[in-house]
Amino acid sequence: MTQEISKKALDTIIVMQKNEITEFYIYRNIAKRIKDEKNRDILLKIANEEKRHYGIWARYTKKEIEPNRFKITLFTILARILGFTFVIKKMENGEEVAQSVYQELLKEVPEASLIQNEEHEHENALIEMMDEERLQYVGSMVLGLNDALVELTGTLAGLTLALQNTKLVALSGLITGISATLSMASSEYLSARSEGDENAVKSSIYTGVAYLFTVIAMVTPYLVFSNDNYLLALLCLLLVVVMIIVVFNYYIAVAKGLNFKKRVSEMLAISLGVALLSFVIGLAVKHFLGIDV
Repeated sequence: MTQEISKKALDTIIVMQKNEITEFYIYRNIAKRIKDEKNRDILLKIANEEKRHYGIWARYTKKEIEPNRFKITLFTILARILGFTFVIKKMENGEEVAQSVYQELLKEVPEASLIQNEEHEHENALIEMMDEERLQYVGSMVLGLNDALVELTGTLAGLTLALQNTKLVALSGLITGISATLSMASSEYLSARSEGDENAVKSSIYTGVAYLFTVIAMVTPYLVFSNDNYLLALLCLLLVVVMIIVVFNYYIAVAKGLNFKKRVSEMLAISLGVALLSFVIGLAVKHFLGIDV
């Protein structure tokens, strides 16, 4: 027998019941596509806990609640693209927002304390046990992306003022970027091998792919705009740089539990600072050498 509760509390429980069954399906869908047995078992354990919590809330609402089909589809797709760790950490971060809701429910629903503890102790402990391969190589991805952002932002900014021709800047940027990609990938391989890393090849691949992706994204504005719109291409380049920094660091901050604002501010300051300095250098070189392309 469950005690009578207020309409406000009941409405809150209905929302939480829907969230529990939705997350049950999300965890189960993600688990189906994971080959690693350890990670799959952990996700299934969390899924079963979510379903059990759904059952507890159902005793109070006395009805079955349909899950959020759109959220299930969205998070299942995101898990394929961004990895299951990012999606799960994102979901659990959302649970923290519900702390005040749990505190209100405790006044009328004592079992809310049990569910709250399980959500933030047992499940979080299980999540920390998971080991996703792509996150093992975050250091390699950061190395490739950071180096490409700093080096190529400065190079393209300097070339923009020196050459004042989008196609020439794009050509120079691609040659520089592809050469630097091969150089960075090989350097990462040699560095990892010297440290006895058996996964040196994978480390170099992650570094090279991150570098090459950044190169392509940064050169694209110069391929899109006409030769005379080099300043507009430069502006778009800076917007691309900001977007890459924000998106990538948000992903890392969520997946690894790091400080998002601190990481973004540091990378923006370095990349845009180098771009500004290189822009001035390019202008100075063009003026003092009297070179006109």
